[in-house]
Amino acid sequence: MRISRTNSARLAIAVCLIGAGIPALGQDSPESLLPPGFNDPATPRPRPTSPGGLTLNPSTLGRPAPSSTPVPTPSPGATPAATDGVVDPVVAAVLADAQAAAAVRAAEAYARALSAHRSLDTVGVAGPQQGALAPDALRGADGIYVEELMRRLNAPIASRWLSMALRKTLVSRLDTPERVNGADFAAERAWLLVRMGESVAGRAVAQSVDPENSTPKLYNALMQTGLATGDPGAFCPVADKAAASARERGWVVAKSICAALAGQPATQLLAANEKAGAARGIDMLLARKVAGMGARGRQAVTIEWDSVDQLTAWRIGMALASGTDIPDRLIATVNPRVQAWRALSPMVDVRTRIAPADYAAARGVLSNAAMVDLYGALDNDDDQASAELGIARDLRTAYSAGTRAERMTALTGLWDEPKTADGRYARLILTARAAARLPLDTQGADVDRLVKSMLSAGLDRSALRWSGKADKGGDAWAMLALADLNLGARYSIGDINGYSGKDDSDGLKRRMLFAGLAGLGRLSRDDIASGAESLGVRIGAENSWTRAIDRAARNNQPGLVVLLASIGMQTTQWRGVPPEVLYRTIGAMRAVGLGGQARMIAVEAIARL
Repeated sequence: MRISRTNSARLAIAVCLIGAGIPALGQDSPESLLPPGFNDPATPRPRPTSPGGLTLNPSTLGRPAPSSTPVPTPSPGATPAATDGVVDPVVAAVLADAQAAAAVRAAEAYARALSAHRSLDTVGVAGPQQGALAPDALRGADGIYVEELMRRLNAPIASRWLSMALRKTLVSRLDTPERVNGADFAAERAWLLVRMGESVAGRAVAQSVDPENSTPKLYNALMQTGLATGDPGAFCPVADKAAASARERGWVVAKSICAALAGQPATQLLAANEKAGAARGIDMLLARKVAGMGARGRQAVTIEWDSVDQLTAWRIGMALASGTDIPDRLIATVNPRVQAWRALSPMVDVRTRIAPADYAAARGVLSNAAMVDLYGALDNDDDQASAELGIARDLRTAYSAGTRAERMTALTGLWDEPKTADGRYARLILTARAAARLPLDTQGADVDRLVKSMLSAGLDRSALRWSGKADKGGDAWAMLALADLNLGARYSIGDINGYSGKDDSDGLKRRMLFAGLAGLGRLSRDDIASGAESLGVRIGAENSWTRAIDRAARNNQPGLVVLLASIGMQTTQWRGVPPEVLYRTIGAMRAVGLGGQARMIAVEAIARL
């Protein structure tokens, strides 16, 4: 079955199990969105050895590829004059030979393309040139162990910066570890990304495997990532094979939807699906609405949610694909990761994406640039009274007001307005570059929040300009000490004892500062020993997790270090992260060459407490 890239880009949906086969998204365990068998151990398959690197556009299959060699044609001055429309036989013979040779070369190129496949030995979508990890980032790690860690990781995790490091790890073009199949390994990575709210990255990883190499586990990953992104192109290349082998009701309906998106009349197919019990009620109505968006769609479908009391992966994905609004009462019942899916979906109205964008930004799913673009899209909104448009205008003022005082006032207003912790941190991310543009001599500058805002987006050089303005022992001073680019910077236990962070009645921020500076190697051994004792931070304690992350650091396995660090921060709030975990995380990441991310994670511990 073929589906055009145009339809794939415009329509968004992938299919999961329906009815009893589609569990509710409100459940938080990894099994909540997966059919039985997804977590079963896979039998490794031989990896293809054919050359990789070339992927065909499915829409071009079945017809010859155009020749890249121009056919020689005689110039007007060299062409003998024709008489009564008859071409010179010599010229005709030359043209015929050239065209025949070009056709042979095109056929050979097409045959080579058909035999070219991406190897399962290395799977992923980004390399070191794009800021991702090297292929050997898991060098020597046992594949079954790595997959089990990914399967057991409960997302989201506390740290935004560690979450971004984990995303970078999961999308990297990684060598497939021993004892696992490359397609299954990609499926586990894609499923973890979806649970993190990284729906687009998850879809990319799932699609980095050629369809003919798909496994049952990858079929499920393609469905899940397609649902999360609302993208039918994610499952259509394998819909026929999956429907035949998986024998799941969701794939039966998926096959019918893909037929509709490919321009085939699918009304009768969906009617047959409904009669067979594959989908009924709201599930079938949503399927019909998506199918009706195909080239030969003929019916308009109205969706009524009054009788629906629960959202499923199917319903979320179909609604995203068709641009169908979902009532807030139902959104409130699902796992928070769905907020990140909605924030990333181009099919959702910009105004509707604003609220979930705060959650997505605080979790590392949306960057400063993405947040600014989102609010910038509201700039020409017709509703002049909307609160979202007011924020967009305040942001513009923070960037470009005529006076420094006006810009600082706009920033302060943006920071003060949110009522939730996620909202407040998201505003810091949103304003990071506006804060970086503010001159050092601005009167009444809120140095603590200016520094916190810049560092939330990793603008360490801009933030360090304010070192001379930061009060010794204050929050800005502590964050700048952790963010310092000078690898030789050193501090003492007296500096830590002199730190009096805002809202630090229980001393947790001071202990986090100690753990961060110790992990970054900015305290002497004697100060580390005395600080651990006086502050009650058991940095020398050992357990299975500390031994595992220390071993991964010694073996120079950055991918495994990031994964284990994420295991250690399986909590939604920074208050749930022990200082000992921060110390081990920072030290291990620094040891494997991830010092930049380590510094930002240490800063975040102060900024978000």
